[in-house]
Amino acid sequence: MKRVGIYLIAALIAGAALASAAAPPQMHITPESQTAAKSIGSSSAPIRIDEFSDFQCPACGNFYRNTLRQVIDNYVSTGKVYVVHHDFPLSMHAHSREAARWANAAAAAGLFEPAEQALFDKQDDWGATGKIEETLAAALPPAGMKKVQAVYQQYGPQLDAAIDADLSLGHVRNIDQTPTIFVTSHGVMQPLPPGGITYTLMKQYLDYLLAH
Repeated sequence: MKRVGIYLIAALIAGAALASAAAPPQMHITPESQTAAKSIGSSSAPIRIDEFSDFQCPACGNFYRNTLRQVIDNYVSTGKVYVVHHDFPLSMHAHSREAARWANAAAAAGLFEPAEQALFDKQDDWGATGKIEETLAAALPPAGMKKVQAVYQQYGPQLDAAIDADLSLGHVRNIDQTPTIFVTSHGVMQPLPPGGITYTLMKQYLDYLLAH
């Protein structure tokens, strides 16, 4: 009996240790903290880009892969532009709300940028199957994915509140399609043509703003 008791206690301790390792520390997730977590670059950059996007939207995927990635590489990395992602899942896309929920879990775990890239790069795959979790698991390090899964499981209402806050802001700005982009420079916010623009045009616009 003593041996069984020792083994049982050891098993319980091991199980508790594993659970503790997977679960993130107590987090305070708010729409404001999620906005910061879904932002890339320095908030003191002279130009701010607010992007309202749907992870299952083909035009959003095209804008991310062909324009925004180059903006991040060439302008965000040099401190010239600050990019803020806002979720705007459209009801026409069956899995976009779920993808936004997973992206917010990744953001809370400090892994938004690689999660965003994985969701857009593999958009056709998970968009057809709904296997969003599997897509992220293949792209993120195992330890990081465990944190994302723990946040997703424990903070669902907070993640949904962040998505709803983004949607509400989008409705205030009369957004009805994605991607919709706003560029702020010298305190003036300018909406760009909805649907995204090419990197060539974006570069010309950013260079003009930086020069004036």
